[in-house]
Amino acid sequence: MEEKIIGTEEYDDSQIQVLEGLEAVRKRPGMYIGTTSARGLHHLINEIVDNSIDEALAGECDCIRVVLNEDDSVTVEDDGRGIPDGFNEKTGLPTLEVVYTVLHAGGKFGGNGYKIAGGLHGVGASVVNALSEWLEVENHRGGKTYTERFERGHVVRPFACMGETDRHGLTVRFKPDPTIFEETVFDYETVLTRMREQAFLNGGVKIILTDKRPGKEREEVLHYEGGIVSFVEYLNGQKHVALIHNDVVYMKGEKDGTIAEVALQYNDSYNETIVSFANNMATVEGGTHETGFKSAITKAINDYGRRIGAIKENDKNLSGEDVREGITAIISVKLQDAQFESQTKAKLGNSEVRVLVDSIVSRKMEEYFEENPASARAIVEKAMAAYRAREAARKARELTRRKSVLEGSSLPGKLSDCQEKRAELTELYLVEGDSAGGSAKDGRDSRFQAILPLRGKVLNVEKSRLDKVYANQSLIPIIQSLGCGIGEEFDESKLRYGKIILMADADVDGAHIRILLLTFFFRHMRKLIENGHIFLARPPLYKIKKGKQAERYAFSDAERDAIIEELGGNVEAERYKGLGEMDPEQLWETTMDPARRTLLKVEMNDAVICDQVFSLLMGDDVEPRREFIKENAKFVENLDI
Repeated sequence: MEEKIIGTEEYDDSQIQVLEGLEAVRKRPGMYIGTTSARGLHHLINEIVDNSIDEALAGECDCIRVVLNEDDSVTVEDDGRGIPDGFNEKTGLPTLEVVYTVLHAGGKFGGNGYKIAGGLHGVGASVVNALSEWLEVENHRGGKTYTERFERGHVVRPFACMGETDRHGLTVRFKPDPTIFEETVFDYETVLTRMREQAFLNGGVKIILTDKRPGKEREEVLHYEGGIVSFVEYLNGQKHVALIHNDVVYMKGEKDGTIAEVALQYNDSYNETIVSFANNMATVEGGTHETGFKSAITKAINDYGRRIGAIKENDKNLSGEDVREGITAIISVKLQDAQFESQTKAKLGNSEVRVLVDSIVSRKMEEYFEENPASARAIVEKAMAAYRAREAARKARELTRRKSVLEGSSLPGKLSDCQEKRAELTELYLVEGDSAGGSAKDGRDSRFQAILPLRGKVLNVEKSRLDKVYANQSLIPIIQSLGCGIGEEFDESKLRYGKIILMADADVDGAHIRILLLTFFFRHMRKLIENGHIFLARPPLYKIKKGKQAERYAFSDAERDAIIEELGGNVEAERYKGLGEMDPEQLWETTMDPARRTLLKVEMNDAVICDQVFSLLMGDDVEPRREFIKENAKFVENLDI
C-alpha cells in the first residue's frame, strides 16, 4: 500500500511559537476587539472610557471628557482616583506600566478597589496600547503627576514623576495603528451614541464629547439625572411615535450585591426596542437578564389579560413576540462577578441575574397594572392586536406557499436566475423598474448574476405588521427569490444568493426605494445585514463625453464638475433620469462589472441608531426627519440614502 503524503511542509518543534508581552494582541487583534473594521476601532475608545465609568461606579468620578483630536488621536480624561503610583511587587515594574503592558492585569479581580466593574478580564487598557501607534498616560494622584509613553505597546518614555498638581484622575491619549485597522478615522455619531448610553446608565455623571477635527468642530454635554427613565423617553422621542401610556414604568431590585434596573414604555409602533446592559457594557446579544425580562413581561400580561377577561379561558396565551410589540425597554444590571461570553462582552451568562430580573419585573408589573387599569388594558389590547395580526400573517404565509405549489414553482416569474448554484458565489440585483431590469438582464454575467425587477411601490414595513408584508405584491417576489423566509421562519442557511444588491436610480425616488428596502431587511431579515449580505449599487448621475474620447461617468455634481474642468471645453454632460435610460453595456460598466463597480456594504453595528434612522426617515413628520439627517449626516451618507 502506497504511503499517502498529506502535506509537504515539515511540522516540528521549531514551529511552535510563544508570543510574549502584547505580541499576541497584535498578531490576532480580532480575539480581543472582535474585528479590525470600524466597529473594532471604536471599541478602543469604549475600553478606555469603560475604565473611567468603573471609577464612576465606585463613586469616585463625576466628569469624563472624550476628545477627538485634530490628528485623529483620542483623549479620554476623568476626575477619578488615577492609578496607584507605586511599583508592582510581582513584576517590579511601575503599576501604571503593568496596567498598560501586561494582559490580565488590573484592580478588578478582587479586593475593595471596585465592587462593580465592566472591565473584568484586565486586558482593556493593554489591548488599546498594543493596537495603538502611540499611547500616552498622565496619572494625577496624591498631588503629583506621573507620565509614561508607549509606541505599539513598547515603552519609549519611561515612567516618571513630572511634578506637583492639584488635579486627580487619569488622562489617556492614543492614536490607533493604521497597520492594524482598516481605517483609523473615528465617526463622531458612533462615539456620541455610546457616550450617550453611558450618561443615561450612570445618572448624574457628566460626559463631555468634543470633536476638534478641522471642519467637524462640535461639542455635546451629556448629563441625565433621570437615568434609564430618561433613556426610554429619549428613544421614544427619537421615533416620534404615539405613546400607549404616558408614564415610564421603572423598577429596581437588589439581591446579594447584584442590582437590576428596568424601565419600559409602550408605543403604537409594531416593533420592539429592548436594549440591555451589564455593568454598563451593551450586551447586544442579550443574555440571562434579557431572558428574565422577556419571561416576566410575557407572564404578567397574560395573567392580567385573563384576569380581566380579555383573553378567554379557551384562548391560547399571547406569545412573547405579541406582548413585546411596541415596547421600548432598558435593562441594566450591575454585579460583582459578571460572566461575559467574550472580551467584547456581548452576552451575559449569570444565571442568578435571570431569576432576579424575572422577580422584579413580575412584581412591579402586577402592581402597575392594578394601580393603572386604563394603561394596563391598553397594553393588553395592543398585544391582542399583535396576536390577531400574527395569526393573519400565518394564514397569509400558508396561502402564499399553497399558491407557489399550485403554480408549479416557488420562484417568481420575473426573476432572471443565474447558472451558479453555490450561494457564496452568486449575486441578486433588486432593480428599480421593468425598464432598468431589462437592461440589467441583458448586461449581466448570467453565470453568477440574477436580476429581479421591482414593480410598484415597496411597502413601508416600519408601519405595517407581518400580515401586510405577506400580502404585498412587491415584497413577495423578494421573499420567494431569497428562499430564507422572514420573521420566525428566517433561516440564513437557505439563502440562495451571497450578495443582495439594491440598484435604484440615483435620484430622490431611488433613495426612497433604497430606504424602503433597507427597512424591510432591517425589520424582517436583519441577519442578512449583520452578516454582510446587503449591498448598495451606485449608478452614475451623469455621462460625460468629449469628441471621440471614451465616455466618462460621474456619480455626483462635484465629480461631474471636476471631470468637465479636467477635459476642458466642448464637453457634453448628459444627466440620467433613471437606470432605464442606460443601455446594457453602460449598466455593466458602471454598476455591475465586479472589476470596476463600487458597492457599498450596509452595516448595522448599532440597532438603536438604526431604529432611529429608519423610523425617522420613514416618518410623516418632515421637520424631525430633516433635523435628524442634519445631525447624523455621516451615518446617512454612509448608507447612501
